[in-house]
Amino acid sequence: MGPQFLNLYDRIFLSHTRLTVIVLSVLLGILISGIRYSEFDASAESLVLEGDKDLEYSREISKRYQSEDFLLATYRPHRPLFSLHTRQSLASLRDQLLKVEGVASINSILDVPLLYSPPIDLSDLSEGLKTIQSPGVDLDLAAEEFLHSPVYRQLLTNSDNTVTVLQINLSRDERYYQLLSQREALRVLRRAETASSVQLAELDDIEQQFDDYLLVIADRQQYLVATVRHILTDYRGDATIFLGGVPMIAVDMVSFVKADLAVFGSAIVLFIVIVLWLIFRSVQWVVIPLLVCSVNAASLLGLLGWLDWRLTVISSNLVAILLIVNLAILIHLIVRYREMLNLNPDWEQRLLVLQTVGFMFKPCLYTTLTTLVAFASLVASGIRPVIDFGWMMCIGVGLALILSFILLPVLLMLGGKHKPTTSSFDEGVVPLKFARMADNHSARITVFTLAIFFFSLIGVSQLKVENRFIDYFHKDTEIYQGMMTIDQELGGTIPLEVLIDASHEQLVIAGLATETVVDKPMAAVDNTADSEEFDDEFAEMFGDDEFSDDFASDADDGARNNIWFTVAGLKKVQQVHSYLEGLPETGKVMSLATVYQVVEDVLGDNVDDIQLSLAKDKLPDSVQNVLIAPYLSEQYHQARISLRVKETSETLQRDELLKKIHSDIVNQFELQPEQVHLTGMLVLYNNMLQSLYRSQILTLAVVFVAITAMFLLLFRSVKLALIGVTPNILVAVLVLGSMGWVGIPLDMMTITIAAIGIGIGVDDNIHYIHRFGREFAEVGNYRQAMYRSHQSIGRAVFYTSAIIVIGFSVLVLSNFTPSIYFGLLTSFAMLAALVGALLLLPRLLIWLKPFGPETAGYNTTTATA
Repeated sequence: MGPQFLNLYDRIFLSHTRLTVIVLSVLLGILISGIRYSEFDASAESLVLEGDKDLEYSREISKRYQSEDFLLATYRPHRPLFSLHTRQSLASLRDQLLKVEGVASINSILDVPLLYSPPIDLSDLSEGLKTIQSPGVDLDLAAEEFLHSPVYRQLLTNSDNTVTVLQINLSRDERYYQLLSQREALRVLRRAETASSVQLAELDDIEQQFDDYLLVIADRQQYLVATVRHILTDYRGDATIFLGGVPMIAVDMVSFVKADLAVFGSAIVLFIVIVLWLIFRSVQWVVIPLLVCSVNAASLLGLLGWLDWRLTVISSNLVAILLIVNLAILIHLIVRYREMLNLNPDWEQRLLVLQTVGFMFKPCLYTTLTTLVAFASLVASGIRPVIDFGWMMCIGVGLALILSFILLPVLLMLGGKHKPTTSSFDEGVVPLKFARMADNHSARITVFTLAIFFFSLIGVSQLKVENRFIDYFHKDTEIYQGMMTIDQELGGTIPLEVLIDASHEQLVIAGLATETVVDKPMAAVDNTADSEEFDDEFAEMFGDDEFSDDFASDADDGARNNIWFTVAGLKKVQQVHSYLEGLPETGKVMSLATVYQVVEDVLGDNVDDIQLSLAKDKLPDSVQNVLIAPYLSEQYHQARISLRVKETSETLQRDELLKKIHSDIVNQFELQPEQVHLTGMLVLYNNMLQSLYRSQILTLAVVFVAITAMFLLLFRSVKLALIGVTPNILVAVLVLGSMGWVGIPLDMMTITIAAIGIGIGVDDNIHYIHRFGREFAEVGNYRQAMYRSHQSIGRAVFYTSAIIVIGFSVLVLSNFTPSIYFGLLTSFAMLAALVGALLLLPRLLIWLKPFGPETAGYNTTTATA
């Protein structure tokens, strides 16, 4: 900070300390009052890749097939599943759950129609189908049906009928889909740059309405899940019950994160208080830093509230990280102030504060800028919550710099001078040991650094993005236990959908396209004789030839115009269905092949298109809504196959599995690539994970280029810039390499670790090089400058690193595994950054001599002065 600027700073702030406090209190009070508007976003949109085209397709398919959210309650009764007591208990539970607001229907073994107990015939379709609650039902046959039928196998009971599941279907929220449709339509116009000013204004309004409505949905889901859990509690005496489903996971994730914020936020603050006391032995140096940090964190949360910028799972650690970044700036200022006070005890407080601000402003400004660059680089991730986290941290770090250089000096002026108290920590014992190691073991440091670097590179090559979502939670949580039960005993957890469109040639043959020249269509099955025989039986059944003729004619038209509900179409679906069912990673598969199997079992193997159409028309709506409507879109000539993938599989490789499924379906079943589409949560989650490799590379590249530029601007030396960035490169490679060796995958939480480690760690390097240059200019000897730097700035580097390592280690006690990884990896990154700053960096400065040749010999008597 130049003399003129320093004088201006003095006249504005230090000369009017009370006025400054009043103005700051008003401004910060306005900001902080926005906390009441702060919200937490746990919607699905916060967990997908920004601009993912598969997301748009997934929404379209969800709308097309009216897919809705649901909860799953696994029920392992203490008595036999089909016993009277268990059935009565299940019926009572079902009836109570149906009364919950937001529950549309429930699928259970009590409600689904029985098709094989005994096997039905055509007349049964007209008369209505029985359930296990119908009088006279053979429960033994029903039990066999749930074990072996193509419809219910692995759907509602496990392989030995000891566990059943209640699928709690939630009401379709038309308001949500209406707002979503309006928003997406206007976004398409904006991306195409064809939106008018009126449409852009309408988009802003719709987006605000949509965001507000997400909060309403979140509140409803929280209430619904809590209500369902309360009801389930009353039945745990009769059975072991776990609740599962995406809505419950979203609610529980928010609960875990909020609990971590409350419990571990307090624990981190407690550790910081303890460490600050051990370092400074003064209430002043505990209260003032915490006050400044708290005001900064509260101001940022208030600003986010005013801006309606919502926290997510990714940004849930925002306050803790901001606390650390702000504390690092404050400790550097405090250490320098105490150093000035020790050297000049007779100076007035105003002069001490002014000199501290002037000396530390430049290095703190550049460290803040490099930290900003590190967090801003997260924008390259392409993942909305990671992008938001990056921008939020940029605002918070900027506020931290401003408040540290205004509020701290003003508080020091108001508090007056205090004679510094010291402790063993404050005497610089540990930094001095680092200096001696750097001085006496240069060869070992070099060898160790190279070994670590190459070891880490090998680890980076083993880094993966594949992970098991179930591993995010402790084994004793309901999420884990419920997912494990559903995955291993009830057909898998992760939904995947395979959509097969009719080819253009098929549409032409069916008279639904205008093209006249076509390739050979799917082979048709000649069942003329069987068709005639069925017509005779049908005529006898209804006794009206004219009606029969009309009905047959309509059925023939329907069969001709329905691409997939034909023998040829269903056989093709059946082939794909069987292939998917045979994959080791998949569980339950549902498609039109299921109803085809049922029709064949009812009518015999030689079913023709007319028989299929007649059977379809005779199915009750309740059965069609379960067996046909979810798997057939007549309007779009599309067949849908729904399957679940086993999340608990140790060998699950999502990306490889999806590519294999698409390739095999196209190549083995003579389909065109454009006919086959994969969608669902598995696809969206995989897209996000696969983007992390690219995102991590882009993020690190942006960070290092920007930081190198900062070093060049600050020190005006290419050599110093390369020296300064080298320890940070090692830290990034070491963290990512360690993740590769240990098997911690990249995900939305861990992708931020390298940027955070670099952003905070580079601050130590800038401060150290800045101080080293001043010390060298004074003593003219590199080794002596190293010892003096370790005894001054080395203390602040050690203090901040110790606080970060200890504070974030507390997160190991979390119930949310990503928070555990975040805490441990952040601590590890800062420990590595500390070693790099106090061992490797001084060694590089002594070896490469970037400040020019030495002008004095090494003086042992003043080396540690």
